[in-house]
Amino acid sequence: MRYPEFLKEGGTIGFIAPSFGEATEPYASRFDNALKIFKEAGYKTVEGPNCRLSEGIGKSNTPEKCAEEINDFFINNRSDIVMSVGGGELMCEDIPFVDFEAIKKAKPKWFIGYSDNTNLSFLLPTLCDTAAIYGPCVTDFGMRKWHPAINDAFSLLKGEKLSFTNYDGWEEEGVEKEGDYLAPFNITEPYKQVVCWKEKEASFSGRLIGGCMDILSVLLGTKFDKTKDFLEKYKEDGFIWFLESCDLNVMSIRRSLWQMENAGWFKYVKGFLIGRPYNYKDEFDGFNCHDAVTGILEKYNVPIIMDVDLGHLSPMIPIVSGGFAKVFAKENDLKIDMELK
Repeated sequence: MRYPEFLKEGGTIGFIAPSFGEATEPYASRFDNALKIFKEAGYKTVEGPNCRLSEGIGKSNTPEKCAEEINDFFINNRSDIVMSVGGGELMCEDIPFVDFEAIKKAKPKWFIGYSDNTNLSFLLPTLCDTAAIYGPCVTDFGMRKWHPAINDAFSLLKGEKLSFTNYDGWEEEGVEKEGDYLAPFNITEPYKQVVCWKEKEASFSGRLIGGCMDILSVLLGTKFDKTKDFLEKYKEDGFIWFLESCDLNVMSIRRSLWQMENAGWFKYVKGFLIGRPYNYKDEFDGFNCHDAVTGILEKYNVPIIMDVDLGHLSPMIPIVSGGFAKVFAKENDLKIDMELK
């Protein structure tokens, strides 16, 4: 696994818009404030040409131009690390135009983003053997007050921290509104994970892989799906799948997990980290998201940690996709120690 160099003091942060651009509020104001924060901290910043656009179908620009921006920032010496400005819906359409072979040969760079950015955070390790970070997009760095999760993500980018624990609570609904676009996370719900294991605590290790199930189920079975090759390459480590969802309802979650299972993706699995789904309270005739997960995954007889700080219901622990980790979970305590090996 190739691990990029961490962001150095005074380094350059690059921004790309492979999905949504920062063309509307509160995203535009948060982007501006994030740039201000980074510059005041002594970092240089460089924006890709699509960052403030909304000229494509559900995205910043055409798939070709979005891919051109991706290729430029990963292949050329434009920045030291790369941040996505946002998630979205149709980043998958960029992928056929991304030069993964050239990216694989170029000097690796850290990429951070989540949701639709799974198209890169999953394919960089599985196609280019290059680790990426499944973590917040730049807009979260533009909030008036950084939550500890945002500090953690930036500490990871700088290489200052590789061990993370869960946070005290989570945000069910944001409070961004006109005139206060920089509002911080609205933490109202206490953290409460569910440890599905035969013991009261779980300890396991393996190589981290996963992302947003909405996107993974789209990539599955395409010519870009080299997951089985990746699993065979690192089978001695075993795997920790980290999974969360955005638009999927309870039945869609179950279908996606069934699809991954029958594609052989869960071979060599050591454990699962399941983030709170965006449709957290969704049910179907009393069948909830926990049922959807355990109904498919419990047969593997490995720990399943559900409702972890991961994904669309903030905050989220930054995850090194492709990296190795040791996980410990007990009651409402979760610890993830990541190793770059």
